[in-house]
Amino acid sequence: MSIKKGIMPAVMTFWNKDESYNEAETLRYVDWVIEQGAQNISCTGSTGENISMTMEEQKKIMKSIIDHVNHRVPVYAGTGRYSTSQTIELSKYAQEVGAEGVLVIMPYYLQPHKRAVVNHFRALRKAIDIDIILYNNPRFCGYEMTPLEIKAMVDEGLVNGVKSAQGDPNRVHELKYYCGDRLTVEYGHDYAPMEGFFAGADGWLSGMPAIFPKFARNLYDICVEEKNIDKAREYWTNIQPFVDYFITYSTNDPHWHEVFKYVLKCLGFDAGLPRMPLGDLEEKEKKKVDALLADLKAKGII
Repeated sequence: MSIKKGIMPAVMTFWNKDESYNEAETLRYVDWVIEQGAQNISCTGSTGENISMTMEEQKKIMKSIIDHVNHRVPVYAGTGRYSTSQTIELSKYAQEVGAEGVLVIMPYYLQPHKRAVVNHFRALRKAIDIDIILYNNPRFCGYEMTPLEIKAMVDEGLVNGVKSAQGDPNRVHELKYYCGDRLTVEYGHDYAPMEGFFAGADGWLSGMPAIFPKFARNLYDICVEEKNIDKAREYWTNIQPFVDYFITYSTNDPHWHEVFKYVLKCLGFDAGLPRMPLGDLEEKEKKKVDALLADLKAKGII
């Protein structure tokens, strides 16, 4: 098993006004993401709002996207739930319908001890044969697996990829140091992918590549293929004002899901709104995003 390197946008899911799945527009958007340079995609993950889906909805949507992509690029389906049995059910289904791998967030909310987490992945590894990307996100889970704990999981053959979502590029450095090419390391946040690439990340798996896939691919090529630090720093400065706006951790600020859906609407998609309890941006927030997008368009970034 080998996870393809490069940009892996965590694609969004579009809803109709009644919050049903807008399949036609979601698939048109997925085509655009691939045409803009995505080398892989991830669906039904956090950015895809899997937390709001029933099991049957999640199966329907992952099959819809996997069938439509039809192996043009690898698809990694988000299948992680707190329940091990539900995680296995979704992951087996993803394998059955043709996913190249699964993206599995660690059991969340009750914050199980590490022995239980490893057993969760042991049971999953016994159930499926495709790639498993461990989604290491302490903000969503309340804890994280350390690089040495992940190395032990790699040594045991439980996972062969990790989405390192802490944001700290040093996590990438440590994981590559301990695991080398046995582990595909995806930088999993949006504020330091350049540093992540230069620390050795094999790809970028996050939400921003799903709204600016051309930018993400260009950054990857500059950092990984050209290995041009000065060019990368100059290129990144173009996106910094947008990053500064949407990466907030205050519950009084607009949610990044809301920002991203509005961006895609501005780019010509019937993106709809996130499912409640999230919703639409306020007018002053839309005007701020409009100004940021106008600047990016003027610079040829999007």
